[in-house]
Amino acid sequence: MDTTNAAQAAAPLTLALVVASDREGRFAPVVADWFRTRVAERADFELTVVDLAEVSLPTTLSHDPGPEVRAELARVTPVLEAADAYVVLTPEYNHSFPASLKNLVDRHYTEWRAKPVGFVSYGGISGGIRAVEQLRQVYAEMHAVTVRDGVVLPNVHGQFEDGLLKDPTGPEAGAKLMLDQLAWWGRALKDAKAVRPYAA
Repeated sequence: MDTTNAAQAAAPLTLALVVASDREGRFAPVVADWFRTRVAERADFELTVVDLAEVSLPTTLSHDPGPEVRAELARVTPVLEAADAYVVLTPEYNHSFPASLKNLVDRHYTEWRAKPVGFVSYGGISGGIRAVEQLRQVYAEMHAVTVRDGVVLPNVHGQFEDGLLKDPTGPEAGAKLMLDQLAWWGRALKDAKAVRPYAA
């Protein structure tokens, strides 16, 4: 391997964390802060964040959006495009995922293509797994690859105290496994696309 290829192989992958909830009083920042510390411990990822509570996109879709919508997309789309991999952090609302996330996904297509996606979910007794199972179908339509393992946080309010997990053993193991899989898929797909563009 020449020095250029070696440097590219050693460079960290860009990981975009999509914080899906925009609900008033949301618990998402607590979970997101915890997950960001997990990523910060690794040298193989460089983290960027898309927090949908900070993005104002109307639910009406248009092929010719107005200037306000284009300005919001200009803040988000380049981040998604530059990412080599994604983690979607989502709650479960009524057995599904937030409308804010579906709105974001529906406004982008090529950005997700041939890239891996992992999930951190939280909620009540199910921990958001029903939202994640639906998202796997959505991201398959986007030609993304969802990794098998993720982080599931049931009864999430009771799991944290002062922003820290009371028992981090399971979630930390899940986060490591998911990030390991994202690193493998992210590198493999990036290398493959450098040789042969993905044909959708």
